[in-house]
Amino acid sequence: MNGKWRSRLLNLLEYLGILFFISFVLTASFVLFFQWVEIPEKTIRQSAVITFCNAMFIAFLVWLIDRLRKRFSVDRPVRRISEGLERLCRGDFSARIKPFSDPLGNNRYNIIIAQINKMADELSGVETLRTDFVSNVSHEMKTPLAVIQNYAALLRAPNLPDTDRIAYAESVTDATKRLAALITNILKLNKLENQQIFPEAQQYNLSEQVCACLLEFESVWEKKEIEIETDIDEDVIVTADPELLSLVWSNLFSNALKFTEAGGTVRVAVKRQGSGAAVSVSDTGCGIDSETGKHIFDKFYQGDTSHAARGNGLGLALVKRIIDITDGEIAVQSEVGKGSTFTVTVKGADDAMA
Repeated sequence: MNGKWRSRLLNLLEYLGILFFISFVLTASFVLFFQWVEIPEKTIRQSAVITFCNAMFIAFLVWLIDRLRKRFSVDRPVRRISEGLERLCRGDFSARIKPFSDPLGNNRYNIIIAQINKMADELSGVETLRTDFVSNVSHEMKTPLAVIQNYAALLRAPNLPDTDRIAYAESVTDATKRLAALITNILKLNKLENQQIFPEAQQYNLSEQVCACLLEFESVWEKKEIEIETDIDEDVIVTADPELLSLVWSNLFSNALKFTEAGGTVRVAVKRQGSGAAVSVSDTGCGIDSETGKHIFDKFYQGDTSHAARGNGLGLALVKRIIDITDGEIAVQSEVGKGSTFTVTVKGADDAMA
């Protein structure tokens, strides 16, 4: 049975149901009202025909009113919602469903429409992020690959001096390291965002961890003659995932040293804060303007393009994601030309057990 005949049959059954109900109500009313009254049989027969016709007319009128009500209050909203969902299913995330005008504010379909439009906004944002992510990954991978290709071609030149050969080989090595770091960060960030990495909280000495991570960059600050100032409380114990937080400190130290010019200063502080701790990393670099500050935790965003060759814009995105999943907090204070301070709050043992 096709949809057209099915619809007609349902309409007929609906009408017959209304007719039966009205006929039953009329019959019961007459029986109750006239049960003690003597009425001639001829009059009853004549009245029965008229009453039945009235019942059919009333049933038809009720059915028609109900159909009109459903057409405007049910069928039209459902059709509009269905058309909007169909566009979303086809991948048109710009589709939005127009709410119905309702002076009384009782149209429940507007609640559903508002939720669908909100979902469409989220899908649109995800699609934009996916497109940007693919584009940025392609761009970031293309740059080191181009460097490798160019210097590999130069290395094939005959009678190449040893000094040039060593310089070209170092450039190839640096490009491969950058490419490897990019892929590693992408994999880590992907696992974190897809909740494939779960924090394994344990109590440990945060002071020792921060010092150990800072010492890994000793060759960097000595090469740039950067002064390191520390204010680290001894034996600050926290409850967190030490492996994940080590990535946070490494990225913050790397950024601070990268954006601090030769002869500048980087300050590192670890202070007790209640039962937890606050770790701050400050530099005397170029600072961050207000517009850049809105996007520093976005993937692949690089506010200072002069340093783009030494990063891939994933470090702070990785930091933010780790802080989020470990229930910590991160704050940024910066002034253009005077440097930046990143402060991370880590839970203590009492907070973690609460």
